[in-house]
Amino acid sequence: MEVPPPVLDILRQLEGAGHETWCVGGAVRDALLGNPQQDVDLATAALPAEVRRLFRRTVPVGIEHGTVGVLDEEGVLHEVTTFRRDVTTDGRHAVVAFGVSLDDDLARRDFTINAIAYHPIREAFKDPFDGRGDLARRLVRAVGHPLDRFREDRLRIFRALRFAARFDFEIDADTFAAARSEAAATDHLSAERVREEWVKGIATAAEPAALAALWDGAGVAAVWLAATEVQPLTVLPRDPVLALAAWRRPVEPILRRLRMSGAEITRGRLIDRGPAAPPSAGSRDVRRWLAAIEPAADDLMQLAELAGEGKDWRAEVDAVRSRGDATSRGALAVTGDGLVQAGLATPGPRLGRVLARLLDHVLDHPGENTPADLLRIAATVTDD
Repeated sequence: MEVPPPVLDILRQLEGAGHETWCVGGAVRDALLGNPQQDVDLATAALPAEVRRLFRRTVPVGIEHGTVGVLDEEGVLHEVTTFRRDVTTDGRHAVVAFGVSLDDDLARRDFTINAIAYHPIREAFKDPFDGRGDLARRLVRAVGHPLDRFREDRLRIFRALRFAARFDFEIDADTFAAARSEAAATDHLSAERVREEWVKGIATAAEPAALAALWDGAGVAAVWLAATEVQPLTVLPRDPVLALAAWRRPVEPILRRLRMSGAEITRGRLIDRGPAAPPSAGSRDVRRWLAAIEPAADDLMQLAELAGEGKDWRAEVDAVRSRGDATSRGALAVTGDGLVQAGLATPGPRLGRVLARLLDHVLDHPGENTPADLLRIAATVTDD
């Protein structure tokens, strides 16, 4: 395992001061899988106060849990965490104690593949739970008793699913059974943490549909992604919103449940409302469809293509766009200000009616989207 020189310098300084220190976590796991990472975390016997005393520039990134960020000469932060064990936990947060051994520290970790330590100077591994064996077996297995691990922090259920989908691993039978038994209790987790697991999982999964199948099989989809319509799982896009929409509808309530951003919730609402396809592949119907569902058009087209549909009208959508046919008020050859200046409308409801009439006309007659034609048509709009 190649350890970046700044991390090696920190390790040497800690050990030179008499504090046992090891490389731990995902960087060790990924290096053993042949995917070395630059972000290498350290675990040490030194207490947080001692770490801060030994290094000139530090940041207390999670000092109550023993983590201190040490800044190297380039200003890059490297996390150093004191060996610790859990004292109490409520399934979301843990109170930890320091002054324990590396073995104690590894025993509190979630899965065996994440409970491997490496010492780059001695070129030695500490692997009390056979994490390297599970990597070879392509297996996600909880450290110790799975129910204990999940009851300490039920977010670990989602992490198990994410790791399995990312590495295309199986989940140990006892670990998966414990995840299923605790699925309902994930309801008390913060939506933000669950959302992060979904977004990370979709981004890193070997196949996004495999992650969705794991959420379904473990029972957490029923808790967090309640839906009235569930589509068969085949291929899902990597876009976390579109993946949900391709799998479960309506998607807007799910996005609200996960506390997605306002823009993502609006996007979901448009997907739910929009007609999935134009009535025909003709230019007129395609223009009217685009006018009705923008800006959800690309999302709906991608969903249709995932379902094996839409090939006939996708080409016409591209043609309408390449020609520049107007499908929104903003694409009209005259603006609201232009209509007001021409004396054909005043700001308010009448202006909206005139613009709506002009758009309706050019959706049928795209060649008449010219200032002269639109001003002529605007003059015929009455208030009746």
